Amino acid sequence: MAALPRPAGDPPAPAIAERHGVDPACVFAANGSNEVIQSLCLAYGGPGRTAAVFEPTYRLHSHIATVTGTAVAAGGRGGDLALDLDEVRRVVVDARPVLTFLCSPNNPTGMIDSPEAVAEVADLASGLVVVDEAYGDFADWSALELVGPGRPVVVTRTYSKTWSMAAARLGYLVAPAEVVSQLERVALPYHLDAVTQAAGRLALRFQAEMQARVGAIVAERRRLVAGLEALPVHQWPSAANFVLFRPLVAGGQAVWQGLLERGVLVRDCASWPGLDGCLRVTVGTPDEDDAFLAALTEVLEA
Repeated sequence: MAALPRPAGDPPAPAIAERHGVDPACVFAANGSNEVIQSLCLAYGGPGRTAAVFEPTYRLHSHIATVTGTAVAAGGRGGDLALDLDEVRRVVVDARPVLTFLCSPNNPTGMIDSPEAVAEVADLASGLVVVDEAYGDFADWSALELVGPGRPVVVTRTYSKTWSMAAARLGYLVAPAEVVSQLERVALPYHLDAVTQAAGRLALRFQAEMQARVGAIVAERRRLVAGLEALPVHQWPSAANFVLFRPLVAGGQAVWQGLLERGVLVRDCASWPGLDGCLRVTVGTPDEDDAFLAALTEVLEA
C-alpha cells in the first residue's frame, strides 16, 4: 500500500529525536499516544492477527486493537501484579501475536518492568513489543535503551502526563525507522495540527523545568508511600505519579466513600481484573497528601 501524500516528517519529530538521541526517522508523532497505538494496530494488526496484553493494564490497548479488527489474547499477571514471564511465554506461543503490549510503569498498578524482563519478552515475542511509557519520566529506567535497528521493541510516550499537556493531544513513538515507515502509510494526511506541533516543540525548550517538577513528584511519592506504610493497607511499588493500595480493614468502596465525605477523591480500581477493593491515589502537593493521609487514617480507624 502506498503512503498518502503528507509533509516530509512531522515537525516535532526532530526535537523529540534530539531529546532521546535518536534519528528523526525513528520518531512518529501523532494525535496523542492513543493514535500511535491505533496506527500500530492498523499497520501490523487487523483481521486474522492478534495482539497480546497482560491484565490488569491500560484498557485502551485492548480497546483500540478490537476497534481495528485485531483479536486480543489477554494473559494475567502474577499474584504480586508483576509481569509473569511464564504467562508471557504461554500467551506468545499460543497466540503468536503481531503486537505484544507492555505498560511500564503499568497503568493502573504503577509497577515497572525490569530491563531483563522486557528484553526477555522481546526474545519470546513473535512480533513487535510495544512498551507504553506514558509515565516513563517518573521511572528509573526506560525501554528506549532497548530500541535499535532490527530489534522488535518500540516505545510510546505522551505529553499528557509529565508535561501536563493532555489537552494538546500529542504523543509519539520511538522505533526502528522501518516501523515508522509503516506507520506513515496508515496515518491520515495532516493528522497533527500546527498548534499542537508548535506546543510540542516549545515544551521541549523547558526540559529542565519539567525534570525539576518530576523530581519533586518522585520525592513526594516517597513520602506518600512512607505514610501509607504506617497504615493497615497493602500497597504496590510505584514508578509512576500515583500509588495503588488495598485497605486491609475495610472494603475499598467503603473507604472510597469515606474519603469522598472528607473532601478527598481517589480512584476506585475495583473494575480492573484482579484489583478488587483497590484504590489509587495520585501524588499531590505535600498539603494535599497530608490531607489524604489524615482522611484515610480517620476512615480506617472508623
